[in-house]
Amino acid sequence: MTVPPILVYAREPLPTAGPSVFLAGPTPRADSPVPSWRPDAIGELAHQWTGRQPLTVLTPESRGGFRAAHYDDQVDWETGARRYADAILFWIPRDLMSLPGFTTNVEFGLDVATGRTVLGCPPDCPNPERNRYLIYVARRHGVPVAETLHDTVAAALALVTAGTPR
Repeated sequence: MTVPPILVYAREPLPTAGPSVFLAGPTPRADSPVPSWRPDAIGELAHQWTGRQPLTVLTPESRGGFRAAHYDDQVDWETGARRYADAILFWIPRDLMSLPGFTTNVEFGLDVATGRTVLGCPPDCPNPERNRYLIYVARRHGVPVAETLHDTVAAALALVTAGTPR
């Protein structure tokens, strides 16, 4: 029997223990009609997770769509959550018009050498050429690179079960 994941949204308290994955990547803007990719990732994590403990999924999106009153609160939470996570799953369906992911580029650069990062870049996204450098850097650092959300989730869960230290 699989245990459903525990969802922790932006600026909510981080758990004190247990396996966890942070969902890094571009977030749709409040005024954007583009749906978030994170519900699909959460569903895939729930489907693939076979651990006995619940998996905590840390998402930088806000519960109920309530945005941070102060930018620093959001950035501080995301930085702490990425530091806490057993795996940092980067999914970058790059679209310069709706999901540019400029902040994601910086976060990936900060996290690439942690040993807890995986990179997913779908080749059929609107601007796959804008992911080329991230893929290069990932491979230079031995970071798993995948082209589907399914495979990206599998790589992240492999890191969680391997117990890479935080």
